[in-house]
Amino acid sequence: MTTEKTGAAEESYAAARLRLLQEGALDGPSRRAALSGLTDTWLAGLLGDGIPDGVALVAVGGYGRGELSPRSDLDLLLLHDGRTAGGGIAALADRVWYPVWDLGLALDHSVRTPAEARKAAEDDLKVQLGLLDARHLAGDPALTDGLRTAAYARWRAQAPRRLPELREMGEERARRHGELRFLLEPDLKEARGGLREVTALRAVAASWLADAPREGLEEARRTLLDVRDALHLATGRATDRLALQDQDQVASALGLLDADTLLRHVYEAARALSYASEVTWREVGRVLRARGGRTRLRGLLASGAGPGPRPGAGPASASGAGERTPLAEGVVEHEGEAALARGARPERDPVLPLRAAAAAAQAGLPLALPAARKMARSVPALPVPWPQEAREEFVTLLGAGEATVPVWEALEAAGLVARMLPDWERVRCRPQRNPVHLFTVDRHLVETAVRASALARRVHRPDLLLVAALLHDMGKGWPGDHAVTGATIARDAAARMGFGAADAETLATLVRHHLLLIETATRRDLDDPATLRSVARAVGSPETLELLHALTEADARATGPAAWSSWRAGLVADLVARTGAVLSGAPAAPAAPYAPTAEAERLGIEAWRTAGPVLALRAHADGAAARGAAAHAPDGEAEPVGVELQIALPDQPGVLPAVAGVLALHRLTVRSADLRLLELSPGVTDAAGGSVLLLTWRVAAAYGSLPQAARLRADLVRALDGSLAIAARLAEREAAHRGPRRRGTPPPPPRVTVAPDTSELATVIEVRAQDAPGLLHRIGRALEGAGVRVRSARVSTLGASAVDVFYVTGPEGAPLAAEEAAGLARSLEAELG
Repeated sequence: MTTEKTGAAEESYAAARLRLLQEGALDGPSRRAALSGLTDTWLAGLLGDGIPDGVALVAVGGYGRGELSPRSDLDLLLLHDGRTAGGGIAALADRVWYPVWDLGLALDHSVRTPAEARKAAEDDLKVQLGLLDARHLAGDPALTDGLRTAAYARWRAQAPRRLPELREMGEERARRHGELRFLLEPDLKEARGGLREVTALRAVAASWLADAPREGLEEARRTLLDVRDALHLATGRATDRLALQDQDQVASALGLLDADTLLRHVYEAARALSYASEVTWREVGRVLRARGGRTRLRGLLASGAGPGPRPGAGPASASGAGERTPLAEGVVEHEGEAALARGARPERDPVLPLRAAAAAAQAGLPLALPAARKMARSVPALPVPWPQEAREEFVTLLGAGEATVPVWEALEAAGLVARMLPDWERVRCRPQRNPVHLFTVDRHLVETAVRASALARRVHRPDLLLVAALLHDMGKGWPGDHAVTGATIARDAAARMGFGAADAETLATLVRHHLLLIETATRRDLDDPATLRSVARAVGSPETLELLHALTEADARATGPAAWSSWRAGLVADLVARTGAVLSGAPAAPAAPYAPTAEAERLGIEAWRTAGPVLALRAHADGAAARGAAAHAPDGEAEPVGVELQIALPDQPGVLPAVAGVLALHRLTVRSADLRLLELSPGVTDAAGGSVLLLTWRVAAAYGSLPQAARLRADLVRALDGSLAIAARLAEREAAHRGPRRRGTPPPPPRVTVAPDTSELATVIEVRAQDAPGLLHRIGRALEGAGVRVRSARVSTLGASAVDVFYVTGPEGAPLAAEEAAGLARSLEAELG
């Protein structure tokens, strides 16, 4: 083809391609097929009619399957039989490669003989997989057919060796890219449950050793491809990562309500593919073990030796492959799975799904796919309320620990969970935008039940604990406060399951207040009697408090590592102990006058005499937090609880922002803060008495080692006399922390509220904001400017969000009037905004 004709063909193809992608008249599959067909015609035209015998242009990989997304690579193989001279083959390749490059299209290309292609496939599993999708474009079709036939024959012959390699490749990909259905910015191709999963399942099917369950697979594949197409068109880039800033635009392009709806569609597809993959690889393992057993048996027979008895021999015994061991009524273990017994009558047994699931989980076995599907088709709905057996089997399933998860997934895939719990549909695959959460709402609920099962021995009613764990976030499927809505759902679900009225009310209380202990322990003053009375009123009884304590820990552990620590465990344990005393009849004693330790008094005296700040750093290894950590941290946990920093200095304006600023400059994370006036005894000062300000901080190094107390003191002195420009230094740090401005949704604005009736001693101000270096310094500066005194503070950071609580009083030490407190909240919110 002449240069002029090549240029004209390029322009014609480019224009037609642009029209196809911009018009939007076709749906996803039709557009991909049309783009593939248009590209086929163009590439064949580039080679023209003068292709020598023994040469073929072949599409492989995704292009071979006809799955061209707007920015997909063109995977091309120029195949030749070796008879054409090297220069001639290079010239043919140039006729195709250069026009593709000229249009700015990504190209993955190779030039090989059939023998070279076989060798490349032998050396590289990805090449082998690509050849399974080989499709003829131009030239000698017999050459393409021969390549494809040989690729399939070789794949089937080598399947016992190569399928384990393919599985390991998938597991390594999952370790590297994560599980697609739990990621806020998933890789649609590489993450587990993504498009690579489809390729692997096709390869397994092509081996003829096993096949993937077909139900829902094509729809899942189409969903991910449609989302990728929309992502390519929205960004103009060849990307597979669904970034946060692109999700609204992609959702709009697909006609979906919003980004959360988009993610739910993606997660549903990924779940279907992940489950299909799990079932398929389980079947591959069973087939390969059976083949290995038969091979060993033939070898023994050929040598004249009998197989002999082998107690405990598993899959190597070919004769035992069909054995069925009873697990429960209507349920047997068969070939490593929980299956239905031959005598099972699912059409007459509404409890069978729960019985089979509980038996499978307790035995640590997967629930067989045919069994789950048969029960979904045949089993009648459970009567309402559930019979006692159903409730007991349900609790048994939830109490099986880690083995619950795969069994629950099998019930989910068959549609059995939504039949038992109608509200489950609203939380299924629902994303959680808080990065602290590792899982979607539905999986988080199951994971919470798993964690709760490990705490069952700590409570008097493990059944209520396990059911509350599964239901505690069900309200997230509805508008409004999810704890309030969830309490209603829990009450209704409890009645449906056949729990009595008292148990149903306990479950509703647990769900309504599942955040009460962790929020109170980390954000309220536990020395304030009003705090303890408030918690006691909400909980109502020592038995409910016991359950709520376990649920709090299970919920936090299931959320992610940032939500639970030995420090948090200690705070919650301390709150539970104090609240338990109130519930047992002991009155909430008024806060005792502060009794300083000998170390605190020593610091105060030195600060009085030197008229400057005095600091002491020590490991925080005692007190309630440390005791609680020792009592409730799992075996082997060695998380430090941080250090205690005490600062004594003469009372003066600007202390809180100065100290917070210095700590921020030294990259110290503040976990809690307590500020109080320390009265010094007469005789230790030059006057009849005196007072200094004592600040007690729990801090930890964000990274690296802790700074020396002398360095902190030197910077604090400079901060107090104004020679250390804290605000400017922190502004530089914050600019670096933010980095270059990116597209996407900005964080929500700060919110400042007054918590009414939570303290008798002070006004409680709660600040919720995006965490950033120096945030506490800015808050302290604003409070100082408002003329209030900070009595104590509780500082908490989860992911990118900070929740800081300040107990403040007026200059005279009394709580603020309601109107004054509201005004303070408004001005503080404006200052932070």
